[in-house]
Amino acid sequence: MQISESSSAIAIITEETAMKLVVTGATGFVGKEVVRQSLARPEITSVVALARGPVPAPASETLPPGTNASKLRAVEIADYTEYSEDVRRELAGANACIWTVAITPRKSRAHDWEVVKRVCQTSTLAGLAAICEAGPSRPFRFLYMSGSTAERDQTKTPRFVPQYALMRGETENQVLAYAAAHDGVEACAAKPGLIFARGDALRAALGSLIYWVSGMRTIAVADLARVMLDQVIDGFEREPLMDEDLVRLAAAKGQGL
Repeated sequence: MQISESSSAIAIITEETAMKLVVTGATGFVGKEVVRQSLARPEITSVVALARGPVPAPASETLPPGTNASKLRAVEIADYTEYSEDVRRELAGANACIWTVAITPRKSRAHDWEVVKRVCQTSTLAGLAAICEAGPSRPFRFLYMSGSTAERDQTKTPRFVPQYALMRGETENQVLAYAAAHDGVEACAAKPGLIFARGDALRAALGSLIYWVSGMRTIAVADLARVMLDQVIDGFEREPLMDEDLVRLAAAKGQGL
C-alpha cells in the first residue's frame, strides 16, 4: 500500500512538472538556439520544433552534459497559416509556445508586402489559434518575438521602416487581444533590438555605438533564448518585454548554456 501511494505521488509530481514547449521557426537563427537550450532545461519535458523543412537535432558537442535530446519532436509544416490534423495532434497539450517566425526588416525589402504581412502577421495569429484549438494546457503562455521598433500605436509614424514597424506592432495588439478573449491564455511580446551570435566580438564591442546611433540595444542570441525560456517557464515578468528588459534579465543571470 505504501508503495502504491508513493508511486501515485511520483506520478502526480511528474504530471504537474511536465512541460510541453512549441518552438516555431526552429531552424532560424533564434529558433535554433531556443530549441538547443530547451533540450537542456529539466523543466521542459517535450519540445515540438516546427519548421518548413527538416529540423536536425543539435550537435552533441553543443549540448551540456546530461541533455535529453530525445525530448525533441521535429514537425515539418508547409505553411504556417495551415495546420493539418496530424500537426494539431502534435500541438495538443502544449504549455507554451515561443514564436520566432518572421521576415526581418532588412529582408522585407526583397518581398512583396503581402508576403511580408502574411509571414509576420497572418501566420502568427493562425498558429496561435491552431494551438488553442488543439487543446493546450492551462495556463498556456504564448511568447511572440517581435522587435524593439515595432509600434503598437497605429496613429504614429515610426522613424524606421514605418509600414513594417506598424504591422509588427499591430500583430502584437492582435496577439494580446486573442489572449484576452480566451481564458487561460497568457501572451507577451519580446522586443529585442539587434541580436548577435555570442562569438561576434565586433558587434558586441560596438553595442554602445549601435545604441547611440539607433537607440537599439544589442543582445547575444544565447542570452535572448535563455531569457525567453525563463519567461515561458516561470511566467511573464511584464508585458511587453522591451529590449532593455531582455538585456537586464540576461545580465542578472550571467552567461548560460
